[in-house]
Amino acid sequence: MKKLIKAAILAASCLAVGAHAETAMDPNNPTCPAEPDWSANKQMELTPIERGGEKILLAEGVIDKGIPERLQKVLEENPDITEIWLRSPGGNARAGNAAGQIIRKIGGIVITRIPPGWTCFSACNFVFMGGRARIIDEGGHFMVHMFTMTGDRDAINYSIEMGTESTVGLIGEVEQESALLATEDNDFLIRMGVSRKLLSEIMYKQKAVDTGDGDKSTRRCLSREEAYRYNVANVDG
Repeated sequence: MKKLIKAAILAASCLAVGAHAETAMDPNNPTCPAEPDWSANKQMELTPIERGGEKILLAEGVIDKGIPERLQKVLEENPDITEIWLRSPGGNARAGNAAGQIIRKIGGIVITRIPPGWTCFSACNFVFMGGRARIIDEGGHFMVHMFTMTGDRDAINYSIEMGTESTVGLIGEVEQESALLATEDNDFLIRMGVSRKLLSEIMYKQKAVDTGDGDKSTRRCLSREEAYRYNVANVDG
């Protein structure tokens, strides 16, 4: 019976995201798709749906500061949610960590899934890892990069306008925050049962920006073998 339900959910996922076709790869980031399907939503939208007799939560779009509170509310109001399907270009790093912890605390045995063709990038990685059971479907993309605190472009641009002293001060703050975030990421992986080697061997080896040295790769998508090796995925979809 469980196998029939699982098959129905998988079939529904294919219908929901469309038939998985051959994906063109990014020549600068050859492990990743050229056009990632990570949603155009400027703020992550949470949509409970029914599929194959199961309640699924679609989590799509940019991870904003308010997503932990919205996610907690949805999970508390829908305790029958069995899976969370994710596609996102990332966003607020700490909000992603907090959302992952909420899934682990409130979601119980809820499954997190990256369906065929969908991409979960950057802060979305940590939301995904909040699931006790984690599935990356064939054709789903767990895309990583070097985490930094340089996402606050308004603050950076303003400091440049103010002059060198202001910019140097901001860079110092960014470096301190990046170091703190690295510690938080390490602690998060331990709590979620993911190998810390994911940080040292994969994430922190990626460049944050194109440094002009000819290697334009700034992203990395895990192979299925790597996803299981680092315990990012722990259930065969």
